[in-house]
Amino acid sequence: MADIAAVLGRLTPEEFDGLRALGPAGHLPRQLTDALDRAAGGPGAGRGYYVPTGSVSATGGPHFVLRSDVSGWLFGSAAPVPQAHGDV
Repeated sequence: MADIAAVLGRLTPEEFDGLRALGPAGHLPRQLTDALDRAAGGPGAGRGYYVPTGSVSATGGPHFVLRSDVSGWLFGSAAPVPQAHGDV
């Protein structure tokens, strides 16, 4: 699995802000799981950076949250993520 900083650094500023706005245990909406997949290398590649909670949405889809070490990196005392500039 790629480095957490490298993957989060490939998110757009809006996607990164969206993760921060959810807090450390917020349920990830589809657009953010898709963004993590893209940043990690493609469809499904972000799995492992987010994990199912065991609960499901009203439509029956699983709720996902950031994996604990990813959440700790994002909300803990780790260095800020360098944001990509331009088209990635």
